[in-house]
Amino acid sequence: MARLQGKTALVVGAAGKDNMGQTIARRFAAEGARVAIAGRKVDAMVPLADEIGGVAIAGDMTDRASIFAMVDAAEQALGGIDIAVNATGWGLLKPFLDTTQDDLDAMYALQLRGPFQLAQALIPAMERRGGGSIIQISSATATIMFHDHAAYMATKAGTDHMLRTVANEFGHLGIRANSVSPGITETPMTADAAAVPGLMEAFRKGYPLGRYGTSDDIAASCVFLASDECFMTGQNLQVSGGLTLRANPGKADIEASVAAAMAAG
Repeated sequence: MARLQGKTALVVGAAGKDNMGQTIARRFAAEGARVAIAGRKVDAMVPLADEIGGVAIAGDMTDRASIFAMVDAAEQALGGIDIAVNATGWGLLKPFLDTTQDDLDAMYALQLRGPFQLAQALIPAMERRGGGSIIQISSATATIMFHDHAAYMATKAGTDHMLRTVANEFGHLGIRANSVSPGITETPMTADAAAVPGLMEAFRKGYPLGRYGTSDDIAASCVFLASDECFMTGQNLQVSGGLTLRANPGKADIEASVAAAMAAG
């Protein structure tokens, strides 16, 4: 039997073609769930919604009213929400001392305030279902350091801790809350980095399993966290090929790898 048969799921952050959110939505549908996908660009999501027999819903994770309207629309369309995944994110690479108030406000709005308010909207909806599973896509950098990434890392770490609060305070309602932390993952967001000679190889050296991840790796972990087999809550699941056992490369390592690759032609 499909592991999510009979369940309903909301996947937020599925507007980008073949991004992590879309991969998760496809996997949930393949496992038997009825899926609503959400993002700011509804037209971009309609082909995927048609493909998986789901529904596309507008939602802006930086706007409280939009978040609550999105959850309400998903609940109405699906008849309830058993599972919710937030796969939105924005990677800011900027030196600590150069990070502006606007940078911080934008990062906070999307990666901490938004997930906080999403949980606030989801908890009553999941209580009406007798429980549910909230899953946040976090980052290995919420645990290990990476240069010039402070605002991103801080908001991801803050969201992880917020979810532990949700797990602790609402577990009695049957609601589980966990996060998944990828390392470098092959997605459209990393396409530019992959085009730089030697850059991805500099990162790959830090992975004990010898490769960086794929969206399919992350989707598989989300299926487990969403399923009735999962007896976990308030946890951060590291799905990064062992990256947190070591470290991301420093600036000097990256520059040396890129220079060597370019010199080799």
